[in-house]
Amino acid sequence: MKKFLLLILMPLGSVSYAQPPAGYYNTATGLSGTALQIALHNIIDDHNVISYNGLWTAFQSTDRLPDGKVWDMYSNCSWTFFSDQCGNYNSECDCYNREHSWPKSWFGDQSPMNSDLFHLYPTDGWVNNKRSNYPFGEVSSPSYTSSNGSKLGNNTYPGYSGIVFEPIDEYKGDFARTYFYMSVRYYGEDNNWPGSEMTNGAQLRPWAMAMMKEWHYSDPVSEKEINRNNAVYTFQLNRNPFIDVPEFVAQIWGGTTGIDDHDTYRNITVYPLPAVSTCTIEHSGFYSENVTLSISDLSGRLVSGKYTTTSTTVMLDTETLSKGYYIISLSEAGKNPAFVKIIK
Repeated sequence: MKKFLLLILMPLGSVSYAQPPAGYYNTATGLSGTALQIALHNIIDDHNVISYNGLWTAFQSTDRLPDGKVWDMYSNCSWTFFSDQCGNYNSECDCYNREHSWPKSWFGDQSPMNSDLFHLYPTDGWVNNKRSNYPFGEVSSPSYTSSNGSKLGNNTYPGYSGIVFEPIDEYKGDFARTYFYMSVRYYGEDNNWPGSEMTNGAQLRPWAMAMMKEWHYSDPVSEKEINRNNAVYTFQLNRNPFIDVPEFVAQIWGGTTGIDDHDTYRNITVYPLPAVSTCTIEHSGFYSENVTLSISDLSGRLVSGKYTTTSTTVMLDTETLSKGYYIISLSEAGKNPAFVKIIK
């Protein structure tokens, strides 16, 4: 019998941690999954909102290079605060502007999201315009490459093939933790957000979540992020939890494959792959017969399907599923959710 063994979350490398105020995360202690996401939301909610024009001043504290110039993650241009603000631009290095790394069209350009420093960065105006409101992704054959190597082109990460913008490796973890912040800060406050190919309201679609978790683990928290987190706190009086405690990612959404092995090894297997008429998910008794299952395709669209449970397995009827890849979510009250990918 062919089996597919899911990879288990590997420990993070040694990283520095930002220093939140004593007791800042006390109410999140011991929680996981949605309960932890809600607890963190309540901690960082209702931040002090600065004005959109106030971003220009804030950037002097949040995004300053050691030489005093503007820290731009999209280009290698050298900017002087204030005097090089956009303005008009006709090419790269003409001026810098205020980039919504989570594009404002995805949340309807509403407040307080439109001036939330945690996802706004100073970037080259020309490159920012090239990025437009495309999702982040990974590009093999770029149609455009900026001076620091950021790329525009069709996505090669599984699950979405449209046009995306890929930042350089040095900043991929920065943007991943930015997106995790947005998913927590605006949890339950996104009912009228238009969303995008990458997001459903404030939550990431399955393909994007998988990619962002990979970026998070491959590019650990940097000194730049720690300093920026502390600086933003002086303006907004809230923090990015995923810079302070990177392990929160696994505790909410699971590890690199969606399986959280922070405390306990869980041997989950899926077979047969490809599925024919049925697919079995063995979870070694981590869940009970009360576990619930949901199915979505790689675009995040929910798909109906029948299944049965035992104390150690979930048997999914795949007879009616069309050929393709699917994300299966296992969830049970008080336990971390698990996400597995199957193919039919």
